[in-house]
Amino acid sequence: MKYAISPQIAAVNFPPISEVRLWAAARVENPELPLIDLCQAVPDYPPAAALTDYLAPLVADPLTARYTPDEGLPEVREALAARYQRNYGAQINHENICLTVGASQAFWLAIMALCQAGDEVIIQTPFYFDHDMGLAMLGIKRIYAPFNAACGGIPSLEAIAGLITPRTRAILLVTPSNPTGAVTPPELLAKLYQLAASRGIALLLDETYADFITSGSAPHQLFTDQSWGDHLIQIMSFGKTYSLTGFRAGALVAGKELIHHVLKAQDTMVVCQPRLTQLALGYAADNLEGWVKENSRMMARRHDCFLAEFSKPGNPFKLVASGSFFGWVQHPFTGLNGRQAARKLIDDAGLLTLPGEVFGPGFEGYLRLALGNINQEMIPEAVARLRSFS
Repeated sequence: MKYAISPQIAAVNFPPISEVRLWAAARVENPELPLIDLCQAVPDYPPAAALTDYLAPLVADPLTARYTPDEGLPEVREALAARYQRNYGAQINHENICLTVGASQAFWLAIMALCQAGDEVIIQTPFYFDHDMGLAMLGIKRIYAPFNAACGGIPSLEAIAGLITPRTRAILLVTPSNPTGAVTPPELLAKLYQLAASRGIALLLDETYADFITSGSAPHQLFTDQSWGDHLIQIMSFGKTYSLTGFRAGALVAGKELIHHVLKAQDTMVVCQPRLTQLALGYAADNLEGWVKENSRMMARRHDCFLAEFSKPGNPFKLVASGSFFGWVQHPFTGLNGRQAARKLIDDAGLLTLPGEVFGPGFEGYLRLALGNINQEMIPEAVARLRSFS
């Protein structure tokens, strides 16, 4: 290659999941220890049969291959707005929703509208690695809010408040957390919103896993305030919710003014979310609430099984935090960083995990275990392989 690469992108690490899969591909096959994938958070169950039945004839409709408005079909956004009204008590309508190619694109749209190179975003650690990578590529300074293992990784209002400067444009938080699984309590989210409002910045919430909170109440009350769009921006994925990860079903939920501006970037990036994905979302929002709740309960049972197996005697790994989709653990390998520990688990135990350092500096002693990609029957075997290192 004889041309230059942007130094900002050259300095960013290779995608972690792709890196781990390269290690797995290089592993000598061991029939006694077939690989168990605890690497990527992908639901192991298929989409609802009613949804795929609905979509099947649409592929033959020529209209399905056509563009839609940049922000998405109005009737689909109306269906999603109604879902927000049911699930959050939200003061929201379709004009607050821009459909995106996954939550990842929603994040890029939000950041491009909020920031320019040299601005700062406060990002709770351990962070979702794609967020940190994207900010770095755009020349935006990441200000890391510290992780407190003693409280299971719940953010500290005081710590975040102390990090705000005149260059801060947003507080970025993932809840439930990827990678820890920790759920930020609604009352703390309310205080973080008030903090953002008092400083004239945005609270940027990634709620990709919100539909897997089993408390029975809304994840928060922020959308119930008529003026929520003044300082709240939500990044949302429906790929996990409806088991449509390959459909890239995301949304940016924000005030109408921000939506107006992000459409400038939307038009230059992808024009619109694929129409078939939009039709899937519209049907799912109207018809699959019971299916979603049952899968949420199933993932909670899977998490309970994981906790029970992990707490059995003889496990040298320490569980620091967890939730329906993730376990955040300290590994026992003295002198090894997370990458070395993850490679050891592939080679010696046939387990794919993600190294802690991809989720932030100082986390070399941690690993992320993803629970979505395996069924409950596989969990005892996976944890038994961890205990084999005792």
